[in-house]
Amino acid sequence: MNVLCRLVLIVFLAGFSRHAAADTPELIAALKQGGYVLIFRHTATDDSQKDVYPFKFDDMSAQRQLSDKGRDMARQIGAAVKEHAIPIGDVYTSRLNRAIEAGKLITGREVKPVNALTDSSNASASGMANPTGANAKAGQAVRQLVDAPPSAGTNTFLVTHKTNIADAFGKEAGDVQEGEAFVYKANSPGSATFAGRIKLADWTTKIGK
Repeated sequence: MNVLCRLVLIVFLAGFSRHAAADTPELIAALKQGGYVLIFRHTATDDSQKDVYPFKFDDMSAQRQLSDKGRDMARQIGAAVKEHAIPIGDVYTSRLNRAIEAGKLITGREVKPVNALTDSSNASASGMANPTGANAKAGQAVRQLVDAPPSAGTNTFLVTHKTNIADAFGKEAGDVQEGEAFVYKANSPGSATFAGRIKLADWTTKIGK
């Protein structure tokens, strides 16, 4: 393999590893000390419902809602967060009810809905299915929340959508699963550092261990 091929391979692997799975038991244990930002994709929804755009935030009939499965997923994550004594600081969510509800069930507290985390696909079915990470303005707004250091001894929780995560962290992050969290370690000053990904199964299999 010539030098150029080696360099191309190194760059490819470096980009791939940005969002590779971390050693989750150690990562979950580290969250107990605070200083992290967890950005969740909301949990499972009822696909028979559709969003109406422009969004009608006060009209539940004009939004896709969490399904019973999605509510159960969020409760499972919340139980694991409580079991592991992970300190929760600020909780920000999308303005759409499915993210608000997921945030409340995960954290057990009131949340702060913000525009930056609201579905950047604008209710486009193709946008939800094939996020490209091309919306730079939306991605920058998400990264600003991720880069903001949490209050001392706490972790910031964010609940958003698949497209917003891809906009913020690149199209390779578009494989984020429902209920999955990307975790970032705060740096002050400077951008937060990617620490790993935590899926639903990672939380639930660690309870009581």
